[in-house]
Amino acid sequence: MVKSKTWILIKHFDGLPKDSDFKLKVEELPEPKDGEVLLEAAFLSVDPYMRPFSRVRMNEGDVMIGTQVAKVIQSKNPAFPVGSHVVARCGWRTHSVSDGTDLTLVMSDWPQDVSLSLALGAVGMPGMTALYGIEEVLGLQKGETLLVNAAAGAVGSVVGQIAKIKGCKVVGSAGSDAKVAFLKELGFDETFNYKTIGSLDEALKQASPDGYDCFFDNVGGHFSATALQHMKTFGRIAICGGISLYNDTTPQMGPYPQIPMIFKQLKMEGFIQSRWEHKHPESSKRLMGWLKEGKLMSREHLTKGFENMPAAFIGILQGENIGKAIVMV
Repeated sequence: MVKSKTWILIKHFDGLPKDSDFKLKVEELPEPKDGEVLLEAAFLSVDPYMRPFSRVRMNEGDVMIGTQVAKVIQSKNPAFPVGSHVVARCGWRTHSVSDGTDLTLVMSDWPQDVSLSLALGAVGMPGMTALYGIEEVLGLQKGETLLVNAAAGAVGSVVGQIAKIKGCKVVGSAGSDAKVAFLKELGFDETFNYKTIGSLDEALKQASPDGYDCFFDNVGGHFSATALQHMKTFGRIAICGGISLYNDTTPQMGPYPQIPMIFKQLKMEGFIQSRWEHKHPESSKRLMGWLKEGKLMSREHLTKGFENMPAAFIGILQGENIGKAIVMV
């Protein structure tokens, strides 16, 4: 019998999650049946979406939701041979038994010099989110100006780089001087630390006096409401996240400024990358290609030790990470 360590939610979050909201359990797993595999986690992802999703999709006592890269260590399913690696949606577990329905094989030609953790980052869900937000939602065109907030995070950092690949001007906002320096390394045209500027309105105006064709919004709240005032006519806005709102005990109800929305005839669309899941194989190859060509850089905020999952999760909600937050088992 294999023993699995598992983090469960013992209390729904009230504001910022606390260590006491989680409990580490150890459970014995059964032997895989026909069609099943036994997985051993190598890397686990911690993402801001886990905060709002836990509120609407989890009960107290449930295993924390999440994605991991895992190695198949026993298999009774020919689609997933022993030794292969998969992206698995099996939550915060060190080991799990799966019937294969929640597994995606890591591409067979994954380069040996690229960490498999990037299957959770720039070549995984965050990279897909950036790519689909730019191409499917915004329809970003060469020569346009893009604004992205939380730009030093897992999604925002890829958004800005893809926009540069497409020949656009990119303005990025982040929450520390170190993060702003990272954005400059990535080739962002204009950057600012939203925590130290005197006026967000003035910072947005100075970064792009002519306004913005597109806005990739990861933050919500005051930033988003202010940014709408600077959109060009027929501007497009992709709503990807609202990290400024996730820890609020009372949900914010807006409002978005209606006058610029109407008179500038803006288009706003929320999205989740799984809408284009049928494109994932092709998209992962495109992202990997850019990575190997040096057009796409990826930085990871690595936490070692499965026991540190809650700390890593709380950290991303406080903005501690630059790039993708990963826990290495």
